[in-house]
Amino acid sequence: MSSDFFRNLLSFALELADGSGQILQRYFRSPLIIEEKKDLSPVTLADRETELFLRDKIRLYFPSHSILGEEFGREDKDDEFLWVIDPIDGTKSLISGNPLFGTLIALLYQQKPLIGVIDLPALGQRWWALRGEESLCHDPFRGRGILRAKVRARDRISDTVGLCTSPDLFSEEGKKKLARLQSSCKFFLYGGDCFCYTQLAGGYADLVAEEGLSPYDFLALIPVIEGAGGKITDWEGNPLSLASNGSVLATGNDTIHQSALKLLRGSSSN
Repeated sequence: MSSDFFRNLLSFALELADGSGQILQRYFRSPLIIEEKKDLSPVTLADRETELFLRDKIRLYFPSHSILGEEFGREDKDDEFLWVIDPIDGTKSLISGNPLFGTLIALLYQQKPLIGVIDLPALGQRWWALRGEESLCHDPFRGRGILRAKVRARDRISDTVGLCTSPDLFSEEGKKKLARLQSSCKFFLYGGDCFCYTQLAGGYADLVAEEGLSPYDFLALIPVIEGAGGKITDWEGNPLSLASNGSVLATGNDTIHQSALKLLRGSSSN
């Protein structure tokens, strides 16, 4: 496959985000009927309509590609290309009028993340990357136009700002591990879902630790974090994949990553 073909796929992924963002802006801070899924997590018409839009677009332009989405499961076709989509990462934020929700769009090529897009329509922010290349972003709070996304460097974990969505999503053992990590950071904040990872990629935070995630929650993050100069693995330091255990550690550099992994494993660190 040529690099031009991959770039065309990236352009298409950004067009998908344009459309999903328009849908979600219509629903943001509007009355919503809230239902519960089997796992007791909330779902709304906004989740379903957005995913159906993304699926229909992919089927229209790339009918041979497979699709995996949070709301409607997996549709297997092509063995080489798999779109992995989360229509709303942060449904609770959308429901509560909090703008820190987003759409995650990933494209896997031969089972490895090739493209990642994090779109935050209520904030007008977008972060994207083709794996192996620099991450880019549109962030109106930093200025107009397209900017390079870049993590910041920290040498000691005691100087870091750590983030996670909520400890309520962690197992009991996971909460103990998180407590070790949290106590070693300069300070630690909760809330944000995919917004947390844009804070890391933008150089405003230094690590994100999560547990209990599904592939559609993290596969789009990989090209963005790596393209910004960061590192992202599971809590054992293994590369993330469709078969990962749901734990995620993302950091600004390898030094902080190794220190955080030691803490998650129960070892002391500086």
